[in-house]
Amino acid sequence: MVMAVAFWLLTACGENGEPEQKPAAPVLPAGHFALGADISWVTEMESRGMKFYGAGARPMECTELLSERGFNAIRLRVWVDPKEGWCNVEDVLVKALRAEALGMGVMVDFHYSDTWADPGHQLVPEVWRSLGSGEMASAVAEHTREVLSLLKSHEVKVLWVQVGNETSDGMLWPTGRASRHPSQYAALTKAGAEAVREVYPKAKVIVHLDAGHDIGRYNQIFDILEKNEVRYDLIGMSVYPYWAQLPWKQCVDQAVANMSALHRKYGKEVMVCETGMPVDEPEEAYLMLKYLLLRSAAAKVCRGVFYWEPEAPAGYNGGYRLGAFVRGRPTKALKAFEEFSWFQQ
Repeated sequence: MVMAVAFWLLTACGENGEPEQKPAAPVLPAGHFALGADISWVTEMESRGMKFYGAGARPMECTELLSERGFNAIRLRVWVDPKEGWCNVEDVLVKALRAEALGMGVMVDFHYSDTWADPGHQLVPEVWRSLGSGEMASAVAEHTREVLSLLKSHEVKVLWVQVGNETSDGMLWPTGRASRHPSQYAALTKAGAEAVREVYPKAKVIVHLDAGHDIGRYNQIFDILEKNEVRYDLIGMSVYPYWAQLPWKQCVDQAVANMSALHRKYGKEVMVCETGMPVDEPEEAYLMLKYLLLRSAAAKVCRGVFYWEPEAPAGYNGGYRLGAFVRGRPTKALKAFEEFSWFQQ
């Protein structure tokens, strides 16, 4: 198995990026490695009349299309009380049921906000703004239980749960800003993680940061969680050469090296919860994704890779350009996932 992966690592980066032949046998057991996509925008896109097409220009629902292309998992963000309703608990349920019907794994990504949460924005939900730190931890737990209990009541098999999104400096600022209030950030994370285990005892709790190439921010956050005895299962990474402003091979190499270093230090495996490349560079995106998938799998401490919003066309939602669809059809970029799925059949 290891020799097979090593061989494909070499062929993945030849001059033209094309492998010389298909693998003779699977290199990973079925279900071992998540090939995922975050398609949280999909219901909003459908409401705007946007369509998706499979082979032969056949109209298809997006989740089914991705399943046909080798994806085995879907990631869905959830906001507390979003103004337009998208990504609230009911919307998450609609999308989760589609994935469940296809036998795909489901990851739930709690932002603990009414809108985007990321390294530059961790806004407290409107209804929580008057709460003290202890009350806010209780609100985190209650919200987590509410969302997951609804999914469980509809028999959705949630496999992974993110407690916060790209919490590189904590969440729910200023209360849970890790650089200022590390123990309060740890308490909020602990509250969410414990609520996950109440509803889905076997689900893997993920703590997710951005910039997988930068190990410094990972040491800072996970040192805080270790010091405060917060239980979690997986370290989540975002790996974006575009945002890192690095050549894609250098960015991937650094992220994979960090996976191994983090595993040695904290004893935790890793999930690449987000990645992406510019939609107008499908060949480069294909090569990067193939390299990332193979390098991550070969490291033996990574449990999967998720593309962030591949279904989005260029410029969607105010300018997002890291999707992997053009005119409702997947670009060559996603061929990397399809090819890798052959290894698991």
